Amino acid sequence: MRQRIAIYGGTFDPLHNGHWRVAEAILKAFAMDWLFFVPAFVPPHKRDQRISSAFHRLAMLAIATADEARMFVSPIEVEAPERPYTIETLGRLQAEFDGAQLFFVMGTDSFRDVTMWREHERLLTEYDVIVATRPGYRDDESIAAHLAAHLQARCVDLRGGRFPAIDDLATQHIYLTDFVSVDVSSSNIREALDQRETINDLVPPTVARYIEKYRLYRKS
Repeated sequence: MRQRIAIYGGTFDPLHNGHWRVAEAILKAFAMDWLFFVPAFVPPHKRDQRISSAFHRLAMLAIATADEARMFVSPIEVEAPERPYTIETLGRLQAEFDGAQLFFVMGTDSFRDVTMWREHERLLTEYDVIVATRPGYRDDESIAAHLAAHLQARCVDLRGGRFPAIDDLATQHIYLTDFVSVDVSSSNIREALDQRETINDLVPPTVARYIEKYRLYRKS
């Protein structure tokens, strides 16, 4: 059987419990062998935004996953900031894990904008894609309406807590999931920290301690 490897890309500024529970749910539902968090150096679509140091974001992911046997962190984009596009990253990872079945994990916001990504049709046809929808999208049938018809036909709706069928996993698909109902965002956490509010219920404990130690996300 081919190895199944989830590639969870994002800014992770910071990693929060929503990200974490998505990762746990995907490992279980898709019987993944491994899951790699891949923090972006500076995502092309966020170049006009202020983003924390890639090395802080990498460190938070590393300490959060330290005791998780099937979760890892890949510095592939941090080490090659001149190659920021997801389709390039997946190509390099596919070469590294030759023969493995790669599943790219993205959130709803990224999925809505995916048609603006570099070679998005290649991304959505050459690799399996798992879309982790936020609460409130369960009954939204228009979630893939922005895609061309042939890409919409590749969608497998797993919302409602359904698991993928063995036949589905035999070929590439776009999986729409709602495994997790935690409604939290990194921007909300950054705002809370700037206001000196507690975030202990929003991020993994090790991440909360790291943020406090290095006084991250404080404007003043």
